[in-house]
Amino acid sequence: MFRHQGKSRTLKHNLRIATVLSFVAGIVNVTGFLAYKHLTTNVTGHFALFINDVATFQFWKGTIYFLYIFSFLFGSFVSSFLIEQFRENKKLNVFFLPTLIECLILISIGLLSNVMALKSADLIVCLLLFAMGLQNSFVTKISNAVVRTTHLTGLFTDLGIDISQLFFPNLHKEREKLKANIKLRIYIILFFFAGGLVGGFLYSKVDWKLNTLLFAALVLLSSLFYDDIKYSLIKNRRKHKQSNRC
Repeated sequence: MFRHQGKSRTLKHNLRIATVLSFVAGIVNVTGFLAYKHLTTNVTGHFALFINDVATFQFWKGTIYFLYIFSFLFGSFVSSFLIEQFRENKKLNVFFLPTLIECLILISIGLLSNVMALKSADLIVCLLLFAMGLQNSFVTKISNAVVRTTHLTGLFTDLGIDISQLFFPNLHKEREKLKANIKLRIYIILFFFAGGLVGGFLYSKVDWKLNTLLFAALVLLSSLFYDDIKYSLIKNRRKHKQSNRC
C-alpha cells in the first residue's frame, strides 16, 4: 500500500493506507486537542484565528497561529521534497523517510513526556502539525490525490457530491468508480472517528497522557514494516517463478 503508484495502484491499496493513516490522524487529533486545546491535524481553524488577530491589530498574538500554519506547510514541503529527491532510486521505498520522520516525532513527544514536563505547548503543537503535514503530503502523492487523511471537511464535501451523483445514472455512468469513491471516503471518515475514540480512551487511562502518541506511532511503524515485508515476499516469489521457468 506504500509502494504502488500510478496505474498499478488499486482501490484495495488506497483503502488499506486510508484506514491506517486516518486512524493515526484521529489519535493525534484527539490527543493534541485534549492535551493542549488546539487542533493538530489541520490548519483551517488556526487560519481563522490568525486572520482575526490581524484584523484586530494583535499581530504578535497572531504570530503563533501563523507558526502553526507554517508548520503544516513545512511538513508537506519536506515530505514532497524527500520523495522527489529519492524517486529515481528504485531500490528505496521513497515514502519510507517521511513516514519514519512522522513516527520519530510522535515517539519523541511520547517518550519525553515520561521524563520531563513538556511545558512548551506551542512547540508540541507545531511538531504535531508538521507531522500531519508530512502525512497528508505523502498519502496525497501515493494515491494521486485520491486519499487525504488528516481532516474531514473536503471528505464530507466530496462524499455529498458522490452520493448525489448516484441519483443521476444517465449523467454519471461510471457507477463502479463512483461507488468505490464513496466506499473510500466512508472508510476514511469511520477510521478517523475510530482513531479519535481510541485516542480519547487511551488518553483518559494512561498516567502519562502523551504516551497515546506512542500507540499511533506503533500502528504506523507496524503497517510500514508489514508492507515492506509483504513486498519483499512477493518480489522473492516472482524471482523464484522466473528461475523455475528458466
